[in-house]
Amino acid sequence: MRRIKPFRYFEPATIAEAIGILTREGREAYPLAGGTDLLVRMKRGDVRPAALVNLKGLPDLRGIERKKKKDLRIRALTTVRELEQSELIRESHPVLGQAASFLGSPSIRNLATVGGNIGRASPASNLAPSLMILGAKVHIEGPGGSRDLEVGDFFKGPGVGVLSPGELLLSFYIPEMEEGGRAAYLRLGRSEGMDCCLAGVAVRVVFSGMDSGLRAAWVVLAAVGPTPLRARRVEEELLAGSFTEERVSAAARLAMEECLPISDLRASGEYRRQIVGVLVRRALEEVRRSAEEERR
Repeated sequence: MRRIKPFRYFEPATIAEAIGILTREGREAYPLAGGTDLLVRMKRGDVRPAALVNLKGLPDLRGIERKKKKDLRIRALTTVRELEQSELIRESHPVLGQAASFLGSPSIRNLATVGGNIGRASPASNLAPSLMILGAKVHIEGPGGSRDLEVGDFFKGPGVGVLSPGELLLSFYIPEMEEGGRAAYLRLGRSEGMDCCLAGVAVRVVFSGMDSGLRAAWVVLAAVGPTPLRARRVEEELLAGSFTEERVSAAARLAMEECLPISDLRASGEYRRQIVGVLVRRALEEVRRSAEEERR
């Protein structure tokens, strides 16, 4: 561990004040949420902020609430543990709670925030794939006003998001799931070792109700590309006919072709590719099994 470089420290009382400080301090200023990732990177010397803007005292950035119907708003400082344990999430979008349960240890989940997990722009994010398959949008405010964009459009590259100096990620909006919809998130990684995932897969399908086919399908892959990847060829295959074992196998093969894994100290690219195929198959089998159990 390196000695942390001295930095200026701010505790704004309002979102507007936080945006003003971040704008004034420029790119060398970092917002501080849970700190589970940023403080580790500071100790390693990976980042050397000139200023930290602590957002923890801003009450408007916490909480999960239902908007119209079953649409949800998740504020950025909501902890991953709160996401995991939320009754609202469990009732309407359980795949998010499923994904949250994979993140680190309970002590990490008690500190880590939803906004921080996405704002880090890690291609191995546990939460991004599930948010993406659910059609979630992220709400951003900054010195130039506010904007909303799809979560998948937030990522520009490994560790690089779209935020400009002074902008803050404030909340996520998640639409109600369609009738007949099923979703699942699976990953491979050592949760007990607080290891980030080697590969992750989120799937959501909407059964047609008329036959054995699907009306819609979303598949997102994590940790096997520079950003979380929308597997569109896999989605097209799933919509091409009946939801059979043969189609599931074809979708798994396409996912292996569509991902872009790298080799590092934790796993080879080829191993990650094989894992993607296994996880896609298992996730699709899980949503099909869930639908069959409800019909009984």
